Amino acid sequence: MTAVEQNIVNTYARLFENLSKFARLELIERITLSLKEEDRAHKEDKKVKEDTDFFNLFGAFPDDKTAEEIVTEIKSSRQFREKDLTI
Repeated sequence: MTAVEQNIVNTYARLFENLSKFARLELIERITLSLKEEDRAHKEDKKVKEDTDFFNLFGAFPDDKTAEEIVTEIKSSRQFREKDLTI
């Protein structure tokens, strides 16, 4: 917390000392709701960014070959060996 923020917090604390218990509880409730909304908005923004980053990867394979050519190349490069597994 910066010095300016600390000064602001101290100023508000002095103001709140003179308020009734009900008024202070109301302030706590409103601040809590504000923080929850901010947290929710942050999580939604993060989720949107993650989804966007994920979907930006589609089509990112840099090659001029078609999908069928790539599949054929992969299948033709497979090598199998015969091994006797007698038990």
